[in-house]
Amino acid sequence: MAKLTLLHQMPARLAAGAFILNSGLSKSGADEKTAAGIHGMAAGTYPFLGKMDAEEFTRRLSQAEIALGAALVLPFVPSLVAGAALTAFAGGLVGLYLKTPGLRRENSLRPTEQGVPIAKDTWLLGIGASLVLDSLTRRH
Repeated sequence: MAKLTLLHQMPARLAAGAFILNSGLSKSGADEKTAAGIHGMAAGTYPFLGKMDAEEFTRRLSQAEIALGAALVLPFVPSLVAGAALTAFAGGLVGLYLKTPGLRRENSLRPTEQGVPIAKDTWLLGIGASLVLDSLTRRH
C-alpha cells in the first residue's frame, strides 16, 4: 500500500492546514455584522451566494474551512485528496481576488493595499497544486 502522506509534504500541509483551520475556527462564532461582511464580499463576486442567509453562509464556510484544515494536518488523509480540496478552495479565493474591484491595480495582477490580504491566498493554490502534482507524478 502506498504511503498516504510523504514526509516532504508535511511542512506545506501543516502550514496551510493550520492557517485554514484557524480561519474556520475564528468564523465559527461570527456575529451578525461579521457574517454580513463575509457574505457580502463573497456574494459580490459570486452572485449565486446572494440567495443564502449571511449567517448560514458563514457557518457553512466555517465548517468547510475546519474540515479542510483538518484534512491537511492529518497525515492519514491522502495528499491527493487534501491537495485537490485545497486547490478547489484556493481557486475560489483567487477568483475573489481577481474579480473584486479595488483589490488589484488597474490592468495588473499586482494587489492594491486593500488586495494584499486576499492576494496572499495564491500561495494556498500553489500548495494545493503541488500536492496534487506530486501525488500524480510520484511512482508508488
